[in-house]
Amino acid sequence: MFKGLTDKSETAMSELVPEPRPKPTVPMKPVGMNPNLLGYIGIDTIIEQMRKKTMKTGFDFNIMVVGQSGLGKSTLVNTLFKSQVSRKSTGLNRDGKIPKTIEIKAISHVIEEGGVKMKLTVIDTPGFGDQINNENCLRPLDLEFMKHLSKVVNIIPVIAKADTMTVEEKIEFKQRVRKELEVNGIEFYPQKEFDDDLEDKTENDKIRESMPFAVVGSDKEYQVNAKRVLGRKTPWGIVEVENSAHCEFSLLRDFVIRTHLQDLKEVTHNIHYETYRAKRLNENGGLPPVCAETEELRDSNI
Repeated sequence: MFKGLTDKSETAMSELVPEPRPKPTVPMKPVGMNPNLLGYIGIDTIIEQMRKKTMKTGFDFNIMVVGQSGLGKSTLVNTLFKSQVSRKSTGLNRDGKIPKTIEIKAISHVIEEGGVKMKLTVIDTPGFGDQINNENCLRPLDLEFMKHLSKVVNIIPVIAKADTMTVEEKIEFKQRVRKELEVNGIEFYPQKEFDDDLEDKTENDKIRESMPFAVVGSDKEYQVNAKRVLGRKTPWGIVEVENSAHCEFSLLRDFVIRTHLQDLKEVTHNIHYETYRAKRLNENGGLPPVCAETEELRDSNI
């Protein structure tokens, strides 16, 4: 009795319900291809790319040495990089007088080691504070200078000619310098706020405890225990520059060159320079600092 209605309903439903579509065919993997390489992008080659580029272009590193004449600044830099980079002190002039005040000089030198080139620029300050008598103290001039300098560059305090002190005198002087720096709010590298993680903090804490480095510089070699060493000859023996029992030169060298050179560059560029640049932009109302060449170009365009 319901057959006609049922037939019509089935016909209507068959018209409404679409026929199932066949599933798309998944393309087969190329024959002979390693399945492990399908997800390979090549990010791990970035390090190798950077290495090759660095080997071609080399590094740039700028260092300023500040201190009064006779402290051995030039000798220290030459010893640090094992090359005649910095000039020797000129000492007194023909009239027997100290050279006139501060004359900043920059000396560049290309050093190559193991196929890696580094253009080292040493900025020297001959005659710094030579006409000021502040014997037997951490000089006010040094403190004032470091106050201003610590805001724009990384400062690494160093005690020169450490072989002129006894062990007790050296320990006492290091403590006094650290206290003076703290009281005067002078930050030195590596700054605590720039420690990225616990590993960096642990390593940098050891370095901060050793500062200021008490060092001895020399470009002369002597025979000690059947080997040639850099050192200074004294009435009581040879002070070996690279012997950690004699001075902290090796700590300074490893710190500046072997472990923290790249970080020194990055902190200088990313923090000190960017802070200085932002300050200058704010002072100029958001415009880049105007120099003489910019003004001349603007006038010529007008």
